[in-house]
Amino acid sequence: MVVAVEKLITSGISKPARYLGNELLAIHKAWDTTAIHWVLTYPEVYEVGASNLGHIILYNILNAQPRQLCDRAYLPGQDLAAKLRETNTPLFAVESKRSLTEFDILGFSLSYELGATNILEMLDLAGIPLTWRERQGNRGEFSDTQSSFPLIFAGGQTATSNPEPYADFFDFFALGDGEELLPEIGLVLEEGKQAGLSREHLLLDLAQIPGVYVPQFYDMAEDGSVHPHRPDVPKRILRRVATPIPAYSIGLVPYVETVHDRLTIEIRRGCTRGCRFCQPGMLTRPARDVEPDKVVEAIEQGMRATGYNEFSLLSLSCSDYLSLPAVGMEIKNRLKNENISLTLPSQRVDRFDENIANILGGTRQGGLTFAPEAGTQRMRDIVNKGLTNEELLRGVKTAWEQGWDKIKLYFMIGLPGETDADVVGIAETVSWLQRECRGKGRKSLNFNLTISNFTPKPHTPFQWHSVSTAEFKRKQNLLRQEFRRIKAVKVNFTDVRISAMEDFVGRGDRNLGKVVRRAWELGAGMDSWYENLDQAFSAWEIAIAQADLDWKYRQVENGEWNLFHVEEQKRSEDAENTQFLTPHSLDIPLPWDHIDTGIDKKWLQEDLQRALEASIVPDCSFEGCSHCGVCGTDFGHNVVIESPAIPKFAGEFVPNTTKAQRLRVWFGKQGNMALMSHLDLIRLFDRVVRRAGLPIAFTGGFHPMPRISLATALALGATSSGEIADFELTVPVEVDTFREKLACEMPTDIPIYNVEQIDLKASAATQLLESAEYLITLAALQETTPIQWQNWIDIIKAKEEFWYEQTNKSGKSQLINLRDRLFELELVENYNCIAESMSSVIRYLGSYRQDGLLLRPEQILFMLEAVANVEFQLLHIHRNRLILGV
Repeated sequence: MVVAVEKLITSGISKPARYLGNELLAIHKAWDTTAIHWVLTYPEVYEVGASNLGHIILYNILNAQPRQLCDRAYLPGQDLAAKLRETNTPLFAVESKRSLTEFDILGFSLSYELGATNILEMLDLAGIPLTWRERQGNRGEFSDTQSSFPLIFAGGQTATSNPEPYADFFDFFALGDGEELLPEIGLVLEEGKQAGLSREHLLLDLAQIPGVYVPQFYDMAEDGSVHPHRPDVPKRILRRVATPIPAYSIGLVPYVETVHDRLTIEIRRGCTRGCRFCQPGMLTRPARDVEPDKVVEAIEQGMRATGYNEFSLLSLSCSDYLSLPAVGMEIKNRLKNENISLTLPSQRVDRFDENIANILGGTRQGGLTFAPEAGTQRMRDIVNKGLTNEELLRGVKTAWEQGWDKIKLYFMIGLPGETDADVVGIAETVSWLQRECRGKGRKSLNFNLTISNFTPKPHTPFQWHSVSTAEFKRKQNLLRQEFRRIKAVKVNFTDVRISAMEDFVGRGDRNLGKVVRRAWELGAGMDSWYENLDQAFSAWEIAIAQADLDWKYRQVENGEWNLFHVEEQKRSEDAENTQFLTPHSLDIPLPWDHIDTGIDKKWLQEDLQRALEASIVPDCSFEGCSHCGVCGTDFGHNVVIESPAIPKFAGEFVPNTTKAQRLRVWFGKQGNMALMSHLDLIRLFDRVVRRAGLPIAFTGGFHPMPRISLATALALGATSSGEIADFELTVPVEVDTFREKLACEMPTDIPIYNVEQIDLKASAATQLLESAEYLITLAALQETTPIQWQNWIDIIKAKEEFWYEQTNKSGKSQLINLRDRLFELELVENYNCIAESMSSVIRYLGSYRQDGLLLRPEQILFMLEAVANVEFQLLHIHRNRLILGV
């Protein structure tokens, strides 16, 4: 059953367009002709989830399967969540608007230790019991009758590394890459649905698929380790590995601005650098390069299909993709005349050179981020960063010489073996880089620093190490003192409480399920960490205490193990209060030992010992094998592709400012598109022009913009059949051809009514605005008659003055005569709206000049209430037309 959301998704909530589900390249499949119905549910707000590459890839892959349908759902904003609860409306999938309970399977992305509270929020909003026991205990058959709740599963980095703290809430976990795993799950579900299998039997079938972990078939021992309690499931669950396919990255072009508002193409999956603190690097081995020609093809097709003006190449270490300069230059040359820019995530500073600088530079030179991680060579060796001071300086200096005046650097404190000298070394390194990057006519190099607290992660050599909260605070204060003496540096520190909680949950066992649930009940959603950190932290602390696990959390706060100072601490006075790491304790079972990531636990122990000796392990993608245990039949091998020749640089984009033709377009804004904001509409026109291949002219300067000018903004939620936009082209185009191309790429709810060529020197539409005609729908909040409505309108028309107090932008009030701004007013239609109330449609023509002489629909309401002594409600605004002066 489709959820009636029309009264919920209105202009009264924040960014209503994010709930429409009508994005470009969204895939709408018929419900009745598909056998299995998925929802990929991203437990974050739409702006984050809709731009997540994994979310897009899996959505496209599942919808490419025959007889499988995949819809999407996101964490609603607080305003919509409140409305859902007030009206007892279940959370719905954005495309079909069906309740989540109608689907066969819901998949959540779990990529952050504290993110499970948002998942519980979504399940609760959907009316789905939170735990697998509750869901299985109530209704247990999986069939076409939809008598059972959907299967609930999670995937993502956190789910793969240590699913145990969340085991109570999920029917199963999908471990590792999902491109091949999820379609296999879909086939098993389809067979099970046809056979009418019970929920338990279906999960048993799913447990036979490599990469599927069903926690209800496993028990936790007293030491926290996990073991199967039946013989027909594997003792250890294999992480899945897949080859990235760039073509599936093209999809979902949201109408609202998202966090990553660009096309993103993956160029390399996996990282073998071997940074000892880095969980993604350990969990994604082996490294797999994507063939350069496939990357180029995907980018070129994707940019033309989406209309984006920016693309990003994604990898854990983009600089280790040897073809990066060649691919970037090839794309830059091909799209040279289209004002396209490239962004990259954090890069290896030792591989940054002029070739990479050339593909990143241009008219919209993006930011640059490097991650030295530590401030001294000794610490970089301990963490196996593989970066020397000379390489650091060379990369930063190259960036400065190529025009970057601001660089972002990531550092970490609390790493094993760190001394105060290493901490101070961060400030000394930044100061040294500034001194080395000085020149005449150039301002000093600015740095934006993020200094995070080391948090031990499962499946890494440093999983056996942690640092006390007090020590983190002391080191942060030490750095604050040092940076006071350094100019042109902005320093951001991670809150130590967040780090401690991430550690506590991330390395926890099944006992933490009750903590996660109670924290959610107390309001500890992910957004609360940013809105009210004290409140969020308090909720988690209370939940921990109520679960009788505060003793365990205090161990984390005090630093359970400190690898490099055991002997010194043993000799200290409070040695008896400290838990020490001994060689024997490295063999203590861990809650995630049953997850087979491919990396041998013994190798992690050996690499930890190498860290104690500050010994470096080379990158096995480019040097000898490190014998970590990954490479083999289950996980494959490293795939490193040699770079093709780097094409000759064809030069930067030079904006074509030629104005050969001006066209004026009259268009409408109907249906759901009324919920798109004015800024989103401007972005839409930019992308539509790019997709249509129209020769738009650009402004000059450092940030060239397409010469598209909308006459005026339309209120959010209002519809229109009379909007105007001016376009300037570099070469003449037939008017009918222009209209046809533009209309072809526009959403159906933004119709193109007319296109006219105007003189190149004519004033812009926004300067010619004189008046606007509206149809406004009003409801009286008491019983009225059509005769009364007509009388009120006649009274308004007969008056010469209607004084209204208006406050300008500077806060000053002034009296204005609304009647001078009203040119025409008539009653168009009456009809019953609600019991004992009458709704009417009124047409008015009023002043609409850009110098501020406007007559707004709300001011018509004011005049009516003044003459009628009746309260009215403005139900809808429709702008009929904008009238231009000569």
